[in-house]
Amino acid sequence: MTTTLFKAGTSIPAMPERTPKALRAAIAQHAPQLLVDFDRHWRRDIADAYDLAPVPAFMARWWGEYALARDPQLEARVHRLEDEAAQEPDYACAKALIEEAGRIRRTAAKAEPGQ
Repeated sequence: MTTTLFKAGTSIPAMPERTPKALRAAIAQHAPQLLVDFDRHWRRDIADAYDLAPVPAFMARWWGEYALARDPQLEARVHRLEDEAAQEPDYACAKALIEEAGRIRRTAAKAEPGQ
């Protein structure tokens, strides 16, 4: 796995291969705070299943989670927007903050392996 160097001299790990095993390894190495929930979700919904139908949804969810968590500054920005929205008394402003956080999450989740 390579890393991408950004302006502030920080490096963000590249996205792994799009497989559960590679994604788990990347989470373990670069975003260990997600690992317990990833493993719990895997065991609950996938590990003992005889149907692989839930795997794409599982991967989509955790791909996006990791894509955001691998960049601490971006993750902090999203959480800040969500926190501000929760405290915002004006509905239109709160909605705009949540929409911006959602756009950032969706953009992060579009990252391809190696990016």
